[in-house]
Amino acid sequence: MTNVDATPAELGHAQSSKGSRFFRRVLRSRNVVAGAAILLAVTLLVALAPHISPYSPTEQFRRNRLQPADAEFLLGTDNLGRDIWSRILYGGQVSLQVGIISVAIGATLGALLGLLAGYLGGHADTIIMRFIDVMMAFPGILLSLVIVAVLGRNLHNVMVAVGLSSVPVYTRVVRGSTLSVKQFDFIVAAQALGGSSWRIMMRHILPNVAAPLTVVATNGVASAIITGAALSFLGLGQQPPDPEWGLMLNEGREFIRVAAWVTTYPGLAIMVTVLAINLLGDGLRDILDPRLKL
Repeated sequence: MTNVDATPAELGHAQSSKGSRFFRRVLRSRNVVAGAAILLAVTLLVALAPHISPYSPTEQFRRNRLQPADAEFLLGTDNLGRDIWSRILYGGQVSLQVGIISVAIGATLGALLGLLAGYLGGHADTIIMRFIDVMMAFPGILLSLVIVAVLGRNLHNVMVAVGLSSVPVYTRVVRGSTLSVKQFDFIVAAQALGGSSWRIMMRHILPNVAAPLTVVATNGVASAIITGAALSFLGLGQQPPDPEWGLMLNEGREFIRVAAWVTTYPGLAIMVTVLAINLLGDGLRDILDPRLKL
């Protein structure tokens, strides 16, 4: 509890000490360090794709079709003679974009609905949660397929579909946390002082439910990447000739017996990225959960 007689300097020192303790816990978490390091490496490679990729992702070398890895083509070529290393780098830009934007859509809408349902209660809670129950009756991938079928096949619609299909997860997490936080004395005091519901939700409740929301959103990026890759694999996301990891898996499946590298390397890219994000999310959960000791 904060001392009301503390000077601004003392309050600043307390906040600094709290930040230092959090930073030390982050550094002691093997999951966070390992996940962050791998994810940072993947992000840097993907971001620097225009500068480090040896070829254009759509450039074809017909004489070198299905060629194994060598000095010229680091990961080999696909059935059209395109450099797989270059396509993985550029495809990673799309896959990470799908993961981040989808989570931004899902977390924003889910947090808003969860705050309204948890704080207002009553009919608002009933209506919102029954709508969420209907959404949860459909598997996430099936709901995404339906949304893409309605909106049309392209990458932007895949982001919207994956984001909307994840809304129930964020709504339930934020609602549960809001129901707990709104019982605290400082929320009751803000209500007694005449604070508006919107101000109380945004100013006082949202910061206090940010920790579980951050953990769920971090793991949600991994799920969004997998779902986006699955939709592209089915031909509903990124369209040829532009690369995307799921689309690359689909393009190489016919040649898996004679040129396994065409599908192996995009699959490894998805696995490594998702593993890094899951490690990071698990580590953040251990740090931010007050019931767990690191």
